[in-house]
Amino acid sequence: MPPKYVKTVREELYYEYAKLISRSAHGKIDYPFVSNRFKKLRDGEITISGTIREWEREQELPRQCVFCGTSDDLSTDHLIPRNRGGDDSSDNLVLACKTCNSSRGDKGVFEWLGLKEKDKLHRLVAGKYLKQLMKIHEERKTIDIGVDQLMELCGACPLPKVCEEWEKVGELTCFCLESVLQKGQ
Repeated sequence: MPPKYVKTVREELYYEYAKLISRSAHGKIDYPFVSNRFKKLRDGEITISGTIREWEREQELPRQCVFCGTSDDLSTDHLIPRNRGGDDSSDNLVLACKTCNSSRGDKGVFEWLGLKEKDKLHRLVAGKYLKQLMKIHEERKTIDIGVDQLMELCGACPLPKVCEEWEKVGELTCFCLESVLQKGQ
């Protein structure tokens, strides 16, 4: 759950990205540091790293599933499933074992991992995913929807049961970032 100062979808994306920066810098989520990085992202003092830099770092990773770490039975997985608007670009592709790929199916990464596990996702993979979500929200002009307009997203969201399960209905969470992943896109 983001702090009260996170008020829009864009800010939720920045907040999630600030947590990634913290994990990269400190090996854990250090909330004062997260708050500082969030404010710098929001105010334009720092930017989300470019996809080329991320791609170069990703090439250094061992060939293993980005979700569970096994190196057995690997396949290409779409972070944003194709039937939910994802494409075949390298920005949207990761290595996953067939077990994780099959288990996730066409769910969004946060929907599949849940609130307790999502912050354990590899930093580079999570960064790619957040950039893909940001791109979709910008294209659909939902990036600046605020907490007071959240029902605009909730009304079209394919995840109402997920929010109910986590008792987050009507709250701005990482699940709101996946609200634009409509099936049949």
